[in-house]
Amino acid sequence: MSFFPADHSRGDANTIGGYALVHARPAAFEGPDGMSYSVEVEVDALEPDEGGGFGGYLLFVRWRRYGAPGVDGHVETEYLARGNTVDEARAATGALPLSEARAHLERLVANHQRESGAPARRWWGAIAGGDAP
Repeated sequence: MSFFPADHSRGDANTIGGYALVHARPAAFEGPDGMSYSVEVEVDALEPDEGGGFGGYLLFVRWRRYGAPGVDGHVETEYLARGNTVDEARAATGALPLSEARAHLERLVANHQRESGAPARRWWGAIAGGDAP
């Protein structure tokens, strides 16, 4: 594992895309479920009935808590930005502030918990018998 010092000349570390450039790794968050998530900007070609061009979205990868390191699941946003090229869509999506990305993660995890019937309490609250989300 290598440590690379932040290079703030590469971008705005307060945005998703800038953070990845400055720190040479994706931004990571703790989700409302207590799990660790990293975020990547992804881009798809849009169908003509969707207006054509390209759409950018955020893909949040949930990391396994126990056992061998690995991916345990993911959630993703709807298209958050559009562009005529992949680079335009990626840049527009990457310009989202980290705080906005965190808000998307919190909404997506809450929706997933509601739809799947997963408990809303964090594991330590459940063990302690607390009712804190």
